[in-house]
Amino acid sequence: MTDSDPSSPSTPPEPSPPAAAGQPTPSEPTEPAEPAKPADGAKPADTAKRPAAERPAAERPAAERPAAERPPGAPAAPGGGTARARTASKSADASPAGPGGGAAGSRTATMAPPAPATPPVPSGPTPLPPLWSARVWPLTKAGAPLGVLVGAAIAGLVGAVVLVTDTLGVGIGLLALVVLLAALATRPGAVRPRQAGFAAIAVALWGVASVRTAGWLIGLCLLAGLLAAVLAVTAGRTWTGLLVGALSPFGAVSRTARWAGRGVVPRLRGRRLPVGRIVAIGASSAVLLLVFGGLFAGADPVFADLVGGLVPEVDPARWIGRSVLFSVVAGLSLIAACLTHQAPDFDVLAPERGAGRPRAEWAIPLGALVALFACFVGVQLVVLAEGDRYVRTTAGLTYAEYARQGFWQLLAVTALTLLVVAVVVRLAGRESRADRMTLRVLLGALCLLATLVVASAIRRMWLYEDAYGFTRLRVLVQAAELWLGLVFVLVAVAGIRLRGSWLPRTVLATGALILLGLAALNPDAFIAERNTVRYAETGRIDVDYLSGLSADAAPALDRLPEPYRSCALYQWEYRLPADDEWYSASLGRSRAREILRERPPGVCRLNTP
Repeated sequence: MTDSDPSSPSTPPEPSPPAAAGQPTPSEPTEPAEPAKPADGAKPADTAKRPAAERPAAERPAAERPAAERPPGAPAAPGGGTARARTASKSADASPAGPGGGAAGSRTATMAPPAPATPPVPSGPTPLPPLWSARVWPLTKAGAPLGVLVGAAIAGLVGAVVLVTDTLGVGIGLLALVVLLAALATRPGAVRPRQAGFAAIAVALWGVASVRTAGWLIGLCLLAGLLAAVLAVTAGRTWTGLLVGALSPFGAVSRTARWAGRGVVPRLRGRRLPVGRIVAIGASSAVLLLVFGGLFAGADPVFADLVGGLVPEVDPARWIGRSVLFSVVAGLSLIAACLTHQAPDFDVLAPERGAGRPRAEWAIPLGALVALFACFVGVQLVVLAEGDRYVRTTAGLTYAEYARQGFWQLLAVTALTLLVVAVVVRLAGRESRADRMTLRVLLGALCLLATLVVASAIRRMWLYEDAYGFTRLRVLVQAAELWLGLVFVLVAVAGIRLRGSWLPRTVLATGALILLGLAALNPDAFIAERNTVRYAETGRIDVDYLSGLSADAAPALDRLPEPYRSCALYQWEYRLPADDEWYSASLGRSRAREILRERPPGVCRLNTP
């Protein structure tokens, strides 16, 4: 037999190069043809052309056979595996294999997918989100509801009416009420209790102008009321949220303009108003009325008088001012409504508390400060018990000079103590029970001693006022010290619980309540009354200062003897207007006007420097 005889059993077939799974070999024709019928006893003609993975095991080259069927010393397939490993997920031919090779030809080989790469874990503190992100202050594509637009227009009209006067009265409180109702009543969800509380405080602060006339007091109440109104619509909880929320109206101007525009434009689209026709009709009507009305007025004096009473006097400057006020107040109302509908969450900007410092780093300095406070409070108790004699013996000062010298230093100590408490709470570790107990004890002791320092400062100021008289600044500083003492009590309560999420809002609310209490005290009347009592006891009085008080002091100054009464009240005959409009009415001016009407002051004949 020759080498070319394919039927020769001693000559193995020529091995063909292995083919990739699922692709034809290079020798395969592109167009399948009808295979020729093989002769008897011969193998099919296309056996050598079939892919190696689809041929029976007995017909494969030795290198591509399974390891159990390869002759000794035969090399393995390239790549360290069989052809089945390169077919990934294809099964071997299910046709009968050579001797002993049927089971191996029907196995399936699968490539394992690579393991996904683990993303790196960022280290360090969590970065703060940007101020205008969707998490902090989300944007909405919806426009302003109709109720918001109507409420803003009503608020603008109220502002244009009540703000045209030089004196404030009951109208300013009404304006605050309308603006907050337009913002909160149209809110999508329910109004939170803290929002309602701050809104009530804002209305009460702005309503002080309806009962008091002292300009400095009304100014403080208006500023505090504005802050309370902003906190009512932003609803912050942390110090960061409250601070950023107080500044948020400045960043909400462009956002509010787009929001209001999306609410107005769709309602006007498709409703083309015949502006030209309206102007033409109005102009022709005005011309006819002017021509014929003028003729009739010239013909009949009675008709002329009637027309003159019906036609209002037009002051262009006044109406321009009203238009500006309408625009400003309506814009502020829209900003407030935008802050309630697109509610910002500035609390997420608050920095997270890091790992606490070891106990020795904060407990030792804080303990030393507590010991110093205890020594000072002990000295104050001795001075309180001994009185003026002890002060003269040890310091060589009168009691009034002693009180005057130390008040402002104690006020600075009070403010710095609050700063120390804030730093310690931020840095102190709380991991163990001993850390928490030490923090509670030291902070509680410091707050208690600081409260006693505040009481000492208030007593000093009272003694100073008793010796030198009461003034607006002294009364205001005393109220501030009282508020700081209340803040120390709140800090102590939060320190005992080691939970102070309620503290920022409560501190601001108590400050507003202290201011409302000061307004209820009627400070100008209180100052006048105390100086009147001091005059009765000492015969000393500062008439020039008393004459500069507001009309709230008129009832107390009316009790002064002559000529001090006339010298203190005569200027109010020229300061007070004859009457008030309904929106500028004030109880303080009304009482002063009644006193001056019943007992007019005479000429001041007191020679004052």
